[in-house]
Amino acid sequence: MKTYITFSLFLFSILFTSCTDVIDVDVSTAIPRLVIEASIDWEKGTQGNNQFIKLSTSNAYYDNNTVTDVTNALVKITNNTTGEVFNFEDQDNGLYTINTFNPILHNFYTLEVQYEGETYLANEQLIPVVDISAIYQSTEDGFDDEALEVYIDFTDPAGVDNYYFIKIQAEDNLLPVMFDITDEFTDGNLMSLYYEREEDSDINQEEFKAGDVVAISFHGVSETYSNYIQLLIEQYESVGDPFTSTPVVLRGNCTNPTHPENFAYGYFRLTEVVKSTYTFE
Repeated sequence: MKTYITFSLFLFSILFTSCTDVIDVDVSTAIPRLVIEASIDWEKGTQGNNQFIKLSTSNAYYDNNTVTDVTNALVKITNNTTGEVFNFEDQDNGLYTINTFNPILHNFYTLEVQYEGETYLANEQLIPVVDISAIYQSTEDGFDDEALEVYIDFTDPAGVDNYYFIKIQAEDNLLPVMFDITDEFTDGNLMSLYYEREEDSDINQEEFKAGDVVAISFHGVSETYSNYIQLLIEQYESVGDPFTSTPVVLRGNCTNPTHPENFAYGYFRLTEVVKSTYTFE
């Protein structure tokens, strides 16, 4: 018995001592890249003339103190159909704004950003979106037959390939939930999306209850943006899942024609959007 106790104490001492060792791991860091956040969203019922683009640079994963706002860049969007050019003004905080933008559905646009001797280009089409026909609540289709769900109904135009991007933002959630939908198997039909918020004590999240408010953004998007956002959503939802593959660099449509390897992160999109809110009863 004495031998067993002595051995146990000795083993515990080794384990305890080993826990205090510091292991230095060299983590490789990539060269900072330009990050372009250029979402030109034309809300139905507005002129769509007030728009902004945000520029920053990427930084190390563990670096929380570096300011990455990009200033002194030249930013413009050209309507390739009409030839009209829209120059965005530098606000000295990473934002570039304009109050004279002219959105025209189905027209093609080119974004050009000039920064530190490099030129970045991206091309997109301004995609329309149908109206939301109904927003309502139910408890029928979710995982919990007593939990509230919010439903969004709309009718898809027949004979046209349509791609939709939907964000649902609860007032008490920091981030929205995102959905990417196509009409591949529902062309010309009534389409319905529902969202049920699950209870999660780890993040202090509760199911929807009466009085909760959600903001809804319903976008019409291009096929290329739909493919991009689908991958982005998959990476976002797989965080913390040990059985998913390691996320790879997700490239958008912002290219560098002169030095292709020095591409920018981010995406240039143009969408028509319907915005609404719903309050649970």
